[in-house]
Amino acid sequence: MVSIAKVIVDVPTMQTNKPYDYRIPEEFEQDIVRGMRVAVPFGKGTRQVQGFVVEITHSTDYEGELKSIVGLMDLTAVLDEEMLLLGKAMASKTYAFQITCYQTMLPAILKAKYEKRIRLIDEIPEELFFELFKGKNEISWDEAEERAILPQLIELKKKEAVEVIYEVKNQAKTKKKRMLQASLSFEQLEDEKIALGKRGPKKRLLLDILQSLNDQTINVSDITTATTLTTTDIRAGERKGWLTIKEVEVYRDPFKDHSFKQTVSFQLNEGQEKAIQPILKAVSEERTEVFLLKGVTGSGKTEIYLQTIAQTLQKNKSALMLVPEIALTPQMVNHFKGRFGEEVAVLHSGLSVGEKYDEWRKIERGEARVVVGARSSIFAPVKNIGVIIIDEEHEATYKQDENPRYHARDVAVWRANYHNCPVILGSATPSLESRARAQKKVYTLLELPTRVNKKELPDVEIVDMREEAKQANRSSFSMILQEKIRDRIAKKEQIVLLLNRRGYSSFVMCRDCGFVLPCPNCDISLTLHMDTKTMKCHYCGHEEKIPHTCPSCKSNKIRYYGTGTQKIEEELKDVLPEAKVIRMDVDTTRKKGAHEKLLASFGKGEADILLGTQMIAKGLDFPNITLVGVLNADTGLGLPDFRASERTFQLLTQVSGRAGRAELTGEVIVQTFNPEHYAIQLAKEHDYDTFYKKEMSLRHRGNYPPYFYTILITTSHEKELEAAKKMQQIVQFIKPQLQPETILLGPTPKAVARMNNRYYYQTIIKYKSEPHLKAILQSILMESQREMAKGLQIAIDSEPMNFI
Repeated sequence: MVSIAKVIVDVPTMQTNKPYDYRIPEEFEQDIVRGMRVAVPFGKGTRQVQGFVVEITHSTDYEGELKSIVGLMDLTAVLDEEMLLLGKAMASKTYAFQITCYQTMLPAILKAKYEKRIRLIDEIPEELFFELFKGKNEISWDEAEERAILPQLIELKKKEAVEVIYEVKNQAKTKKKRMLQASLSFEQLEDEKIALGKRGPKKRLLLDILQSLNDQTINVSDITTATTLTTTDIRAGERKGWLTIKEVEVYRDPFKDHSFKQTVSFQLNEGQEKAIQPILKAVSEERTEVFLLKGVTGSGKTEIYLQTIAQTLQKNKSALMLVPEIALTPQMVNHFKGRFGEEVAVLHSGLSVGEKYDEWRKIERGEARVVVGARSSIFAPVKNIGVIIIDEEHEATYKQDENPRYHARDVAVWRANYHNCPVILGSATPSLESRARAQKKVYTLLELPTRVNKKELPDVEIVDMREEAKQANRSSFSMILQEKIRDRIAKKEQIVLLLNRRGYSSFVMCRDCGFVLPCPNCDISLTLHMDTKTMKCHYCGHEEKIPHTCPSCKSNKIRYYGTGTQKIEEELKDVLPEAKVIRMDVDTTRKKGAHEKLLASFGKGEADILLGTQMIAKGLDFPNITLVGVLNADTGLGLPDFRASERTFQLLTQVSGRAGRAELTGEVIVQTFNPEHYAIQLAKEHDYDTFYKKEMSLRHRGNYPPYFYTILITTSHEKELEAAKKMQQIVQFIKPQLQPETILLGPTPKAVARMNNRYYYQTIIKYKSEPHLKAILQSILMESQREMAKGLQIAIDSEPMNFI
């Protein structure tokens, strides 16, 4: 009977969610399994593409002659049953193609250009060792294919005798150390010593070391470091048959230079105890339930996470913990490594390709049962999950803004259903969508209304910057903030200053003709960066020198407008020369480990002021911070975005929570030109519930989420007319098929209409119920394939984070 593999193929201009049928050649029949990657012929000629096997069957509807799979790309499946199902569900929900979803799930090492090698990791019969490996420990994948020995190697893989090593050229190589072991018994080594007589003190030393090993192995470098022996002496011993040297793989440990202070569970207070009980019940009953843990800043949410995970591990299950971005991970890693040690694997963008590869394999092999990481960690190959936690669940970074446009929260709920386990969504300021779901009892609401140490939340004072201007204060710091900073420095206490913009100034403008230096590729002005003495575009990365005369009227009255973190840092030096400042923004944290170094330095008291963008607003827990200053609370309020007020409220509440977390009392100064705005006033009172009610009534009136579902459709092309024309066609196709109460906004150009020399047009659909909309949008997606070859791109975003 013929075996047939259904394969989702990777053809960029002809993507489809329909698998193609391929004949499985006889030599691969026992080897091919679902979730494995294969090379298949596609189209005319000899073109070969990669594909994922999603099903194996014995029948086909295809009437022509089936093509055969030409090669295997792996010895085992790279996606398990769960990931294959998840990819299918994601493709449907995010209007993406399955192949894109499958690629997204894999670690970078499996996406890049790489060489593959097959390595022996266990004893095999001697004849096989010489037949397959020619007496070596590993062979290249290409050689195995050439010699047609993959089927035998797959059998060895099933017995865990070999493994596949993926080696990215110049990037991820497995790290090895050279270990030696005595080849002779203690008595035989003693005979060798007697034969030496008084000659060769170094040889005698080597024999002494080999006798002390007791069948153990020792690192070659440990011997050469601790004794007078050299690698030449050791190789001489190998030639005499006294010892054998073998290379052993070691994991790269991103935390090898760290020592983590072991911690034990704290005694929970009454509020924490009440909140954790329903969670532990769901863990022990292996029941899917989504908990929204709403706790004020400093209320002890992290301890609830830790104790829930401890309970999960006791049940021999694993835990998955997501944090919003890299800035949060150092302190979170300390908490988790301190409690669970080697059980913890960390995945985030700050790791090297090699470190990520090693962490991923630790998870896949079940050697790490607690995974802490950013958004993409939701796809970590964790088996037997007992709990999934998403900290700061309101964060926009959990939504991917390129294909597939998934939200980590939705993937978490899907995986929790698959594993029958609870999900915890934690935040001091939950997203309106999550809070509304809790109100409808879709999620279970758990509240922590007070701080662990019973301390009051910090006092927040709002400063009207219009009044400061009237008092002729042109500085970025109000008089009261300057005074309070001086007071804290004198008391040896620390200050956090938040500015929601990096760079030096917003833009450069000519005071004579009003010319603003634009980006040549995008419809946006360039931002001044003083550290590199350049103008940069934050959309496409274009960079050019700072102009000294106006390119338009040749005047020399070029001035800087707006404020960025670099400019504030310079101003601080003028106003408070005695203050030691650490600046944290995208520019100062580019280098590997920079986040951690800067935060560690601040934690040790090496600076008085931590100045930064919103990456410092949440998750930081330093006992000596007693003053938080928000320099421009209005930045987000001016945006034409229905979530602008929610984001401003969340940011102010989160950053306020950095103050007074220990014994010292905290204070917050918020500088604004809109002191009356309800988001600012309610953040002053730490009043989430009133903000929620107020914002929900405004959303209801404006027909916005969570009252309406939303879809954002975008077209883009290098020619503006093509993008506009296609968007118009899409609207004309969709409109007649929608219910009368559905709202369609557009088509219009995007707020930044040109980016990277492409023009963007958009349409927004707001609806309550549209049973046929999914099918309509899927048909647009399929149709769009033909247009892609002509340079037109169509993107469909379900529940976009903003409409700008």
